[in-house]
Amino acid sequence: MTMVSFCNTFYRGDRMAGDIGLVGGEEFRVGCEEMDREIMRVSGQQPAQVLVLPTAAVTGPAKAANDGVAHFGGLGGDARQLMVLDRTQSLDPEYISAVGGAGVVYFTGGNPDHLLASLKDSPLLTAILKTVERGTVLAGSSAGAMVLGSYMRRSGGWIEALGVVPGVAVMAHHENRDPAETSREIQTQAPSGLAVLGVDARTGCLGKPGNWRVVGSGKVTVYQGSEWAVYQSGDTLPSDV
Repeated sequence: MTMVSFCNTFYRGDRMAGDIGLVGGEEFRVGCEEMDREIMRVSGQQPAQVLVLPTAAVTGPAKAANDGVAHFGGLGGDARQLMVLDRTQSLDPEYISAVGGAGVVYFTGGNPDHLLASLKDSPLLTAILKTVERGTVLAGSSAGAMVLGSYMRRSGGWIEALGVVPGVAVMAHHENRDPAETSREIQTQAPSGLAVLGVDARTGCLGKPGNWRVVGSGKVTVYQGSEWAVYQSGDTLPSDV
């Protein structure tokens, strides 16, 4: 089975799978505590074994990883870092084997193009998805969330992403965008049939396709066709997302 077909069938109803967390950015900061405690809680581990991957943080991966470990550790998690910095490590069996046992795998923000190139069709991504199939939570912030959708928006237009979450795209750092203007842009530029999630910083969508809820301190704006709607923390998203 190819990576694309594996991702496309990953959330079939007859498969047991862990939750996905799509966070809008500014991870590991004040205001993220309740959201990140919930991400750890749904892993089913106590304490949750959190693995922080700073792959996207090309300008400061050590700081991003250290911040994540300190943040989740301060919330009661058992956190460690996995310094996958580029595609070389995503092909390395030592790094691949390190994802086993994790209750939460968390990709930091940074450069989505670098993260996509590092993970696409890699043995590391395959290993991570297999752990999610067994119940691990896969979370990503900003770039880490963007690459998990079917598409992501770049300066040159919309490009295919990893497709872990089918039929969805994530717009991170959405808190300063005008929904009406954004809706018009999506209608004229985005691939048809795509549900676009505008996720504020320090906010996330947590769950699975068809069963998402908003966590964190901000809002999520859902764009579908010509319609858009805003959801607050604790709200559930439409079942067709």
